[in-house]
Amino acid sequence: MFIFMFYLILGLLILFIAGFKLFYQYERGIVFTLGKYSGMREPGLRWIVPIIQNVRKVDIRIKTLDMPRQEMITKDNISCFLNAVVYYRITNPEDAVIKVENLELAVLQYTQTALRDVIGNSELDEVLTQREMVSDKIEEIVVHETAEWGITIESIKIQDIELPQEMKRAIAKQAEAERERRANIIAAEGELTAAENLNRAAQLLSQNPISVTLRTLQTIRDISTNPSQKIVIFAPGTESIDKAAAMSSSSN
Repeated sequence: MFIFMFYLILGLLILFIAGFKLFYQYERGIVFTLGKYSGMREPGLRWIVPIIQNVRKVDIRIKTLDMPRQEMITKDNISCFLNAVVYYRITNPEDAVIKVENLELAVLQYTQTALRDVIGNSELDEVLTQREMVSDKIEEIVVHETAEWGITIESIKIQDIELPQEMKRAIAKQAEAERERRANIIAAEGELTAAENLNRAAQLLSQNPISVTLRTLQTIRDISTNPSQKIVIFAPGTESIDKAAAMSSSSN
C-alpha cells in the first residue's frame, strides 16, 4: 500500500510539473480543453491541466514567404516570369489557429492567385515601370481576402521580372529607336535656335549697312590664308569704290 501511494504521488507530481509551459515574448499559447478553445496564454511560465488541456504555440513575429518563380501572361499577351515575397504577421492567434489549417500555405497560394489576376489585367509596360503600383494592387486584394484569418499583411514585393530573350531584344531595339528619335529632336531644336539667332542678327545688321560691311571684312580676314591676296568689297551704303577700298585697307 505504501509503494502504491508513493508511485501515485510521484505520478501526480510528474503530471503537475509537466503542466508548466514556457512561452517566449514572441509566442502566444492557444489552449484547448477537451478539444474546445478555452483561452490564450501570455508570455511567461504558464500552467495548464495535463491530459485534459492541450496548447498550441503561435509565433507572432513577422514572417517572410518567398513565392517561387511563376510564369505569367500580361494583358497584351506577353509571357514573363515573376517571383515575389510576402511579409506578414499574426495579430489574432485564435483565428490563425482555428480558422486556417495551414496558414503559410494559404497565404502563399492566395498571393499567387492575386498575382496572376493583377498581372493578367496589366500590360507589360505597367509591370516594368510601375512595379510598386502592381505590388500595392496585389497587397490590397490579399489584405481584403485574408482579413478574417487573424493576420496582417505588412507588404508584398515583386522581386524579379524575367522576360524571354526575344522580348529583351525587341525592348532593346525600341529603346535604341527612342534614343535616336530624341537625338534627332535635339538636333532639329539646335538648328531652329541657330536659325532664329541668325535671323535676329540679320535684322540688327540690316539697320546699319556699314555694320554689314564691317562684318563681311571681318569674315574675309578670318578665312583668308594668303597674305598677298587683295580683296575689294563693294559695300552697300558706300559712296564710291575708292571709299570701299579705303575701308578694306584700314581693316587690314
